[in-house]
Amino acid sequence: MVAIRSNYEFDPNHIYSWSEVSNVHRIRNGIYQRNGCLISLLTDFGRINPCYPDVHGNTTDMIFYTGSGRRGDQKLDAANRALLDAINSEISVPLFNKLSPGRWEFLGFWSVIDSRYVFDEKQNRMLWKFTLEKHY
Repeated sequence: MVAIRSNYEFDPNHIYSWSEVSNVHRIRNGIYQRNGCLISLLTDFGRINPCYPDVHGNTTDMIFYTGSGRRGDQKLDAANRALLDAINSEISVPLFNKLSPGRWEFLGFWSVIDSRYVFDEKQNRMLWKFTLEKHY
């Protein structure tokens, strides 16, 4: 796997401010891509934004990540397309977890290994679900 590295180093045992995270993840949306290339991801595991119910898999090294789009069926927009294309790109990107306003935890580098377009009964809509795997 090829990791997208930045000029910034992040420690998983440290809490970061948004100004520090935004040096890498330059937008407020959860999926940051540029020219179709996935750069970085944000999550809160559905605690703050329940329309994005990301969850761990059988281990903490796997996450089922919800695609972009708050209302209605999610589309294959630029953000979701970047995640889909990352499956075959062999890259890994940084993932940040929002703990509370202004408090972010670095979860390491992750690769997108699979995708599904599924009906979510709780939200009554179609969602893009991407499988992320931690990269060491």
